[in-house]
Amino acid sequence: MKIDRRNFAKIIGTTAVASLIPDISKSATTAVIQNGKMKLSFKTYDLQLIHTFTVAEYSRNSTPVVLTQIEYEGLIGYGEASMPPYLGESQKTVITFLNKVNLEQFNDPFRIDDILSYIDSIDKNNRAAKASIDIALHDLIGKIVNLPLYKLWGLNPTKTPDTSFTIGIDTPEVVKMKTEEAKRFKVLKVKLGRGNDKEMINTVRSVTNVPIYVDVNQGWTDKNKALEMINWLKGQGVIFVEQPMPKEQVDDMAWLTENSPLPTMADEAFQRLADVAKFKGVYSGINIKLMKSTGLREAHKMITVARALNMKVMIGCMTETSCAVSAAAQLSPLVDWADLDGNLLINNDVFEGMKIIDGKVTLNELPGIGIKEI
Repeated sequence: MKIDRRNFAKIIGTTAVASLIPDISKSATTAVIQNGKMKLSFKTYDLQLIHTFTVAEYSRNSTPVVLTQIEYEGLIGYGEASMPPYLGESQKTVITFLNKVNLEQFNDPFRIDDILSYIDSIDKNNRAAKASIDIALHDLIGKIVNLPLYKLWGLNPTKTPDTSFTIGIDTPEVVKMKTEEAKRFKVLKVKLGRGNDKEMINTVRSVTNVPIYVDVNQGWTDKNKALEMINWLKGQGVIFVEQPMPKEQVDDMAWLTENSPLPTMADEAFQRLADVAKFKGVYSGINIKLMKSTGLREAHKMITVARALNMKVMIGCMTETSCAVSAAAQLSPLVDWADLDGNLLINNDVFEGMKIIDGKVTLNELPGIGIKEI
């Protein structure tokens, strides 16, 4: 007897799907595109930060996102595009891109390479917009077969790393408060690069002795001073330094990595799959974010290439809902370090997904990317 995938999903127990569908009807900017068997819908949404978020280059209190859905034969996959300032995308550019998407040429969501290659070909930019489709498509596939993505990839959920919690640049009083609030985490990620670097670290150290990841967000421009600071940071229990110098200073970064007592991780400098081999020797490793990589398909390939080149791998996120964060978490058993706290920095999440338990990324048994509506 021939069983199509929809009926197969029902037989093996895909239940309560309707309870996972968030209400997108309240948005002022909502669009629905009917494309044969697959229906794409999307809406704008603004994430509200619990605290002002300050890094070397800017401060902000909110992050614009676009939430997407792909519906197929009664099942829905969820996706998200998050647009922090440095990505160069906005809700307008994401919506413009999504309006170009035509899925009716594909009648099988399992043709994921064909579909995502087509999505990537629409425009050379729009990485976050592409990621929103990629995440929704992966979520949909997981729901069709009623399995979490990490199980489809054969990954061991017990091998997930601890995640860091981010402490943005601020006054000593606020930094102490944020550090106190983060006591359940076993590692912190501290933002530097605005001239008060030692004050930031000393303030955190006045509260806790947990390991620290440092993220400079391109804030250091002198390689010798950068090396001097890294040598000091090593004595403060810092594990690695993320994007210490401007991405354009490639030769300076290569020199710094060669001489640094700590690993250096590429973030702003690193975007797509082709960048991995290009940065071998320039950085010790890469920080993969779905909003840069165009989603899970390419992120998985990045990990494979980085491992072949003996580079360190971190999985990170932007300020996001539990949708995109939980999607990235599906890959976390493959990486060295994780910074998956974007959903914990906001007060208006619309999903519930992976949890941080005793500081550790903890995956659930929900199908796809593992989320449900709050």
